Amino acid sequence: MSPEAIWGLACRTWTVGAAELGRLHSSIDKDVFVKLVETLGNAKGRIAVCGVGTSGAAARKIAHSLSCIERPAFFLSPADAVHGGLGLVQPGDVAILISKGGGTHEILNLVPSLKAKNVCIIAVTENENSALARASDLLLRVRIEREADEFDMLATTSTATVVAAFDAACIALMAYTNYTREQFAIIHPSGAVGERLRSARQ
Repeated sequence: MSPEAIWGLACRTWTVGAAELGRLHSSIDKDVFVKLVETLGNAKGRIAVCGVGTSGAAARKIAHSLSCIERPAFFLSPADAVHGGLGLVQPGDVAILISKGGGTHEILNLVPSLKAKNVCIIAVTENENSALARASDLLLRVRIEREADEFDMLATTSTATVVAAFDAACIALMAYTNYTREQFAIIHPSGAVGERLRSARQ
């Protein structure tokens, strides 16, 4: 395979991804997104974020970003959850369940217990008619036209758009909750960001 062909595939991946990210403002329901921000901003408990496979990787990133803006969140492994891990989730908490097709068995296994514990379920899926969508209290539909690979199979662009949707939610939440630079400095004292925050306070 030639260097030009390799580079061409990389450029194709970025082009497809950029196009899908550019569609988010028109493909995501505005009222649902506003409700998402309000729900997370007004939550009194913690936020459990769940996903399997690549959706699990996205869930971990989303949980970390929410925690960075003082929305206490954690990744909950669906496999561990049904073996006692659901004890981490309490009435009044919020659960974000991510499944591209909305039929992931491990995710659906959590629903009855979450409902029994009076947990608000936010479904993130492209399939509004799926079992997960029907079971949710709030459905955030994130749909793409295609993945970046030749077979339209590898979860690349779909994962990036889910993460991007919650990146936008986090930015909105910072304004919604009046999150301050001083708050961020307390929970992020290390690394380059911590150094910047310390310098700004001097």
